[in-house]
Amino acid sequence: MNAPEIQAPETQTIEFELDGDWATLWLNRPEARNAMSDELVMDLQAHLAHIAARSDIRGLTIRGRGEVFCAGGDLKGFKNNFQSERSLEEVIGDSSKMGDFFLAVRSMPQVVVFLLHGAAMAGGLGMACAGDIVIAAKDTKMGLTETSIGVVPAQIGRYIVERVGEFKARYIMLTAKRFTATQGADMGLVDFLVDDIAAAEAMEADIKADVRRCAPMANAATKKLLEQNKLLGPQDMIRYAGELFAEAVKSDEGREGVASFLEKRKPNWTQN
Repeated sequence: MNAPEIQAPETQTIEFELDGDWATLWLNRPEARNAMSDELVMDLQAHLAHIAARSDIRGLTIRGRGEVFCAGGDLKGFKNNFQSERSLEEVIGDSSKMGDFFLAVRSMPQVVVFLLHGAAMAGGLGMACAGDIVIAAKDTKMGLTETSIGVVPAQIGRYIVERVGEFKARYIMLTAKRFTATQGADMGLVDFLVDDIAAAEAMEADIKADVRRCAPMANAATKKLLEQNKLLGPQDMIRYAGELFAEAVKSDEGREGVASFLEKRKPNWTQN
């Protein structure tokens, strides 16, 4: 059964679009190259919470208005917030809030696709790595430039390492080297490398079609499975996986999926 529609937040720095069962969030600070200001992060978190609560939304694409996807953190706000008279504990708290934000991206029950163009730098690249699928146009410049300005890629480090492995992560973090989307794809930061925005949108359409063939609750449970696999020991993981499987196979969604296979028809996920 579809959930009743919940009103989307009204925000300045993030635009929300809904096409049937698929949402798009646009980073909307093109004049600042979509740099991640406090307001943008808070607006994005509000939209993520809204979308996560809606079982009628199957997937989410995050992309940027203007010439680039995201130039990274807002250094003007960075200087005002972090290098002011605020205490060390206050700065730790602010950094931890950013960690909570990236975790919210990773924890979304829906499939999360990032569509990159122009540039995806520092925290912008880290944000994309917290999603499920990354599509990048070949013109996208990338880099983890934090160490070149004397700071640490603190809250995004986990997601970069998961994507490329520890030693490639060491190289791109410790050199702050900028690189192309083609090089990013070779390292594992990009899943689908395409010629331009039009090709990226065509790839996005293919992904939407594939996701829509899958059961929404099964996809959400599979995302939980993948996260817990990094946290649980072997025996605990066996039990957890068994619980997820049992819940799925006994659910209305599981019954519909098996029935549709045996009856040689497409499953009707919307009624479950």
